[in-house]
Amino acid sequence: MTHAYAGKYFRIDLDTGEVREMAIADSDARKYLLGSGYAAKLYYEELDPEIEPLDPRNPIYIFNGLLTGTFAPTGCRSSWCGRSPLTGIWNEANVGGHIGAELRAAGVDGLVITGRAKSPVYIYVHEGADGPVVEIRDAAHLWGLDTFDAYDQLLAETDPKARAGVIGPAGENLVRFASVMQGGREHSRAAGRGGMGALLGSKQVKAVVARGKTRPQYADPQAFMDLVKALNPVIKEHSKGASMYGTAGGMTGTEFTGDLPIQNWKGGSWAEGAHAISGQEIHERYWVKHTFCHACPIGCGKKIEITEGPYAGVSGEGPEYETLAGFGSMLLIDDLAAVARSNDLCNRLGLDTISASSVIAFATEALENGLISPEDLQGHTLAWGEPEGVHAALELITNREGLGDLLAEGTRHAAAVLGQEADRYAVHVKGLEVAYHDPRAYFSMAASYATSIRGGCHLEGLTYWTMYGIDPTAWYAEPYERFDDEGAGKHARAFQDYLSLYNPLGLCKFVGKIGHFYEQLPQLINTATGWDMDTEELRLAGERIFNLKRLINNRLGVTREDDTLPERLLTHARPSGQAEGKLPDLETQLAEYYEARGWLPDGRPSPERLQLLGLE
Repeated sequence: MTHAYAGKYFRIDLDTGEVREMAIADSDARKYLLGSGYAAKLYYEELDPEIEPLDPRNPIYIFNGLLTGTFAPTGCRSSWCGRSPLTGIWNEANVGGHIGAELRAAGVDGLVITGRAKSPVYIYVHEGADGPVVEIRDAAHLWGLDTFDAYDQLLAETDPKARAGVIGPAGENLVRFASVMQGGREHSRAAGRGGMGALLGSKQVKAVVARGKTRPQYADPQAFMDLVKALNPVIKEHSKGASMYGTAGGMTGTEFTGDLPIQNWKGGSWAEGAHAISGQEIHERYWVKHTFCHACPIGCGKKIEITEGPYAGVSGEGPEYETLAGFGSMLLIDDLAAVARSNDLCNRLGLDTISASSVIAFATEALENGLISPEDLQGHTLAWGEPEGVHAALELITNREGLGDLLAEGTRHAAAVLGQEADRYAVHVKGLEVAYHDPRAYFSMAASYATSIRGGCHLEGLTYWTMYGIDPTAWYAEPYERFDDEGAGKHARAFQDYLSLYNPLGLCKFVGKIGHFYEQLPQLINTATGWDMDTEELRLAGERIFNLKRLINNRLGVTREDDTLPERLLTHARPSGQAEGKLPDLETQLAEYYEARGWLPDGRPSPERLQLLGLE
C-alpha cells in the first residue's frame, strides 16, 4: 500500500497581499490529524497572549480534516479556528456542507489569514495550471449584503459550482458571536459558535470561495471504497430519525427526559410547546426536501417553505434542534413559523443561533427584573412567548443599535455591565453561552461543560448520548447512570478524548454514535493515507489534541477557577419533569476528572502527562 498523503496550506497576509504556500509534514498530520488539531498546533507555536482577538495580527485558521473531501461517510467538515472575540480563548467553529470538500478539490488543506485589508475583500481558491491559486479579490460591492445575496453574487462572479463561506452584516459589525455561513439560501450551514464571523469581519474579509475539480488520492482505493460501501448502509439504518426529521426530531424526547432548557433555564416541563415546534411538525407543515452535505448518507438537513401567514416567504434551511430550543423553549415561543423566521434571520445576518437566543433570553429576564427598560429596545419589547420583539432584537444586535450594541458583546459582558445580580441569570461558561442540553438532566454534562475547551459547548462531550442508548464501550468510560456524580468526571473525560478526533478528521459527530463506528476509524485513515494506525494510537491522538488546546487556554489565562458552571445550573433545580429536584455536584466531579486527566490542581496538564502525549 503506497502513501498518498501530501498536504499543503497557504498563509495570507492581508497587510501586504503576500500569499505563501506551506507544506504540512507527514509526522504532524499523523500526530494532530489536520483540522482543528493542526490549527491548534500552529496557534500554540505562534501564540502571543497580548494580541487581542480583533487585532489584525490575530490569525484565523481555516483547516480541513484529514478525511475532508474524501468519500468517507460525512467527510465534509472544516474547522474555522482562532482566539474567540466572544470568550478570549481558543475557539473552533466546525461546519459541514461543501466548502471543505471544495477546498480539498482545489488542492488546499487550509488557510491562515492575518492582517487587515484596506477595503473589503474575499479570498478565492481555485486550480491553476501549476497547482492551487489563492486570489485576494475586491468585495466592496458585497459589503453590507446578507449571506444569501452575497453567496449568490460570489458564485455568479467566480464559478456557478463554487462553494463559499460568507459573513453577514453581523460579522461586518463585529458582533462577537457572528457566524460564517456556507451554502447560501438552499443549504445553510454555520461555522457558528465563538464569533469566527467577527474575526473575518475584523480583517475585512467577506468570504472564502473555493472551486476545484481534483478528486483526492487514496493509498488503497479499493479497500477504502469497500469499507465506505459497507459502512454507509449501517449508518443509514441507524439514522432513520435524523434522515426523516433532522436534529429537530429530538425535541419531544429531549423535553420528556428533562434535558430541554425552558424559559432561560428556569422551567421544568413544556410538553405541548415542544411538540408544537418539533421536527415532526416541521415535516408535516413546511418540509420541501432533505438536504445532504458532501459524502453524507444521512441527510439531516431540511429545506422548508412557509407559504401563508405573517411569515410567508420564509424559505431555505429549516431550524435544527439547538435553534428550536433557543428561539422556542428558552423564550416560551411555540409558534413554529415564528421560530423558523428567527432561524432565517440568523442565517441571513450571520448570527450563531445559540448565543443569539441565549442573550435575548437573558435580556428578557433583565427587562422583567427592571435592569433594562423598553426605551433601550428602541420602541420594541421583549416578553416570554412573544416573537416580534425577538425578531427586532436580532436586527438591533446585528446593527449594534440601542440595547443591541450591549447584547452584541455577549451574555457575560452584558451581565457585567448591567450588574445588580444579573449574573444570576447569565448562563454561560467562560463567556460562551451554554448549549441546549441540561447538566441537571445528565450529570456528566456538568464536568463536560465546565472543562470544555471553548466554553459552554455540548459538542466536545456529548455524554448525554448514553441516555439515548449509545453503548458506552471501548472508547467510553465504564457504564454510567445519568444522575450519578461518581463516575461523571471519568465519563466526561472519555467522551472528550473520543470526540476530539472528529473535527481533526473532518467527520460529522453523528456517525460517531452509530454502532461500533469507532472500530472502523483506523481502517478508514489507513486505507486513505497508507499509515498503520491502531485504536490505541488514535485514542492517544484524541487525548493529545484536547490537552494541546487546554495548554493554549492556560497561556490565555484559564485556570482551575474558570472550570465552573453558572449559578442557575448549580443551585436551581428544575421544578418539574424527569430531572425535577436534581443538581450535579460539580466539585466532586472535577476532583475525579482532574485525577483521570493527570492535571495539576491549578488546571494545567502535568509534565508527566505532557510527556506521555508527546507535548513536552
